[in-house]
Amino acid sequence: MAKLAPGDLAQVLSKLPKQMNENVIVGFDTADDAGVFRLSDSVALVQTVDFFTPVADDPETYGRVAAINSLNDIYAMGGRPLTALSVVCYPQKGDWDVLAKILLGGQNAMSEAGVAILGGHSVDDQEMKFGYAVTGTIDPNRVITNAGAKPGDILLLTKPIGTGAINTAVKRGVASEKATEACLAAMSTSARAASEAMVSAGANGCTDVTGFGLLGHAFEMARASGVTFRIQSSKVPLLPDVVELVEQGMLTRGDRNNRIYVDESVAFDGSVSATMQSILFDPQTAGGLLISISEAGADKFLTQVPEAAVVGRVVERADVLITVE
Repeated sequence: MAKLAPGDLAQVLSKLPKQMNENVIVGFDTADDAGVFRLSDSVALVQTVDFFTPVADDPETYGRVAAINSLNDIYAMGGRPLTALSVVCYPQKGDWDVLAKILLGGQNAMSEAGVAILGGHSVDDQEMKFGYAVTGTIDPNRVITNAGAKPGDILLLTKPIGTGAINTAVKRGVASEKATEACLAAMSTSARAASEAMVSAGANGCTDVTGFGLLGHAFEMARASGVTFRIQSSKVPLLPDVVELVEQGMLTRGDRNNRIYVDESVAFDGSVSATMQSILFDPQTAGGLLISISEAGADKFLTQVPEAAVVGRVVERADVLITVE
């Protein structure tokens, strides 16, 4: 199940009236990963919801990935998740043991994060979907949004990309065991450690990389921050076999939708192949954090999260929002 095309969704949201509530720190009109509502001078709620169709054959793994994906939105803001409500779409005549395993996988991931599942909602649906609405807390004075990137910052990415292409290949029965295992491992890895490290290192801005792909989410971050991102495509970490799979056409409609969304705001130089362009637009599931942070902060962060990669820099606003070399 793909997200609604970001451009179409943006048009719909632009027609809604702006919320006039002084306690809304981050709302639906900012393209951030989660909403933030101030409760007091020192405490705010941070909330999100996310669910999708299966991304793994094993139901328990599917449940785990759905939980990790939902939690990542809270972590991307620098928040601490506390509670969750499950969202279940499942066929009435489906295998109940399968659903039990999905719920178990999700619950185990939530328990590891110290999150209490308080309940949820289910509907009869022939197309299975699962996820969570998650609530956490955050210091209202230390919210890390997608609007904080500053010229001179380093851009860090905490996970390799390519889950969209690999998941497509899995569905078509052409993915290698190595690629499948690496994809599942990436999707099952929590952003908790990276979130705590970026808060400690003083990150200026952050977003998690999911359905809009690396360039779609980078575009939203650069636009909100009023800057330009320079991304070095050769530095972007990739999952195994992704180049070969994209060359074989293992793409979703998200590739096209994400290209339309950024329109002419992204410029590629001649060294970036068509294959790499598609990879950078590839929709991700439970992807990594894209972090904007000072050079000193980046050095500190990388000592705690050495698997993260430096993928670019932030510069003063130019004619385009993103240049890819």
